[in-house]
Parts: sequence; structure tokens; C-alpha cells
Amino acid sequence: MTGVQAVSARVEELLGALNSGGFGGAAPAAEELVGLLVGLYGDGLGQIVTVLRDQGPPGEEMLARLADDPLVESLLLLHGLHPLDVDARIQRALDRVRPYLGSHAGGVEYLGVVDGVARLRLEGSCHGCPSSTVTVQLAITSAVQDAAPEVTEVAVEGMTAPPEPKLLQIGRRPDEVPAENHNHDQGGNGAWVTLPNIGPPSSRPVSAAADGVAVLVCSVRGTLYAYRDACAACGTSMAQGSLDREILTCPACGAQYNVRLAGKGLAAYAALHLDPLPLLADSQGVRVAVPEVVAS
Repeated sequence: MTGVQAVSARVEELLGALNSGGFGGAAPAAEELVGLLVGLYGDGLGQIVTVLRDQGPPGEEMLARLADDPLVESLLLLHGLHPLDVDARIQRALDRVRPYLGSHAGGVEYLGVVDGVARLRLEGSCHGCPSSTVTVQLAITSAVQDAAPEVTEVAVEGMTAPPEPKLLQIGRRPDEVPAENHNHDQGGNGAWVTLPNIGPPSSRPVSAAADGVAVLVCSVRGTLYAYRDACAACGTSMAQGSLDREILTCPACGAQYNVRLAGKGLAAYAALHLDPLPLLADSQGVRVAVPEVVAS
């Protein structure tokens, strides 16, 4: 989720708590207040977009520049005001992500959106390391979902399964098991582990332990990403590294990785990537999926 989507989800959670907490007329009043505020700034944004478009090409150019800002783009998407349609946004997102895929995949062909499902075809195969498939899948899915939040699913054809053991050999999702088992759901071929309190999202990476595995959690515009806490180049912990938007820099060797694109290495480190871990964040806490290969 983007920062705006994360805030929206939190608002919905708070309204739900008010509705179920016996607060009488406070819940409907709070819901009406939120609706009025969202409608007010939404109408304001709509007027801004209309004025810019009335200016012809100069206004359209200014609108495009505004839409390039991640925060403004999120607000425009939230209110259906983005200057690009869903197809153009997804194509642009894929153009941006292709250079980061490097040797992990060939071309990515966009097939369109049908019933809320964005369909793509991968022309090539993932190779080079056991996590290549995970890298490509997460990078493509993240890029498409950020660009087109109205898409409910991203289906990628042509993915080549990684060699065993698979990184994503994990137990059932926490929401598929009884609540009393949520802190540590051991099932299938791995485990979902609840991390200790890592505090609110910040501009610095946070290291935590999950069943003895060092996990690095990074927040980028309100979205959390989890990786094994080890630089792919030198093996050093990344907890003291710097996080500039989505770019994470190793404190020891200076290697840089794109957190949003499944930990893809940059520049001289393009052949490397961090090891991603699936992450779930909800009212129950933050959980990561620890594969059996690293949990045992």
C-alpha cells in the first residue's frame, strides 16, 4: 500500500472500532466527519485538475508533473483524477521496473485488465539463484499495484518455479488458523512468526529476530517490506544502513538495493539482491514468513 492507502486503511479500522465499541452516536458522527473531509479535499483536487486542463498543453504538462509526485499521485488515484488511464499507468510502471529485473527475466508483456485482474506474460525465464522467481514476481506485482490500486489481482504467466527448497514454502496465512496460534503458526513447510513491536514506520530500517533469523523491516511511503538482515555483497547487517526513499545502502560496503523492487541491487551490484520475506501487517501485528530452509 502507498502512504495514502495506509492512512485510508487505518481510518477504516478506527471507524470499525467505533462502530463495534458501543460509542452510541459517536461512530456515525465520526464516519460523517471523515466523509465530509474526504469529499471536501476531493472536490478541491477535482477543481484544480479542471483548471489545469482548461489551460491546454501547459496545464496538462503541469498536471503530469504533479502526478509524478508519489503523494500527489496517490491522492489523484484515490479520487479517480489521475490523468492517465489504468492501461497507461500499468505500462509506465512496467517500463520503470524492467531495468531492475536485469538477467532475472526477459520481456514483460501487458495483456490488459479483465474483471479487476491485471494479466501479464513473462517472456523469458528466471535463473541465477533460488530467489529469482520471488524477485521478479514481487517486483512486477508491487509496481502494478502501486500504479493501479483499482486492480484486485496481478496474474503473471510464464513464471519458472525456482529450484527446491522454495523461499515461499511457508505455513498457512495467520488469518487461516485459530487466533490462539497467531503468534507462531507452524504448518506446511515453514512458519509465520510475529515480530516484536517494531514501532511506527520510520525512515530508518529496523532489525528484529524471528525464530533466530535476523529480519530487516523497511518502510517506504507507508508500506512495510521484510528481508533477511544481511547484505548480499558482504553479509553485514543492514540495520545501521541508510534508507533514502526506496534505496537502502549497506553501512559496510556501500552496496545499494531497491527495497520496493524485491531488494534488487543497483549499479555495480545489479547482479545481487537481498532475500525477501513475505510480510503481513494488520491489527494483530507484523508477521513474516520464515521458510523452513532458514527456520530449521
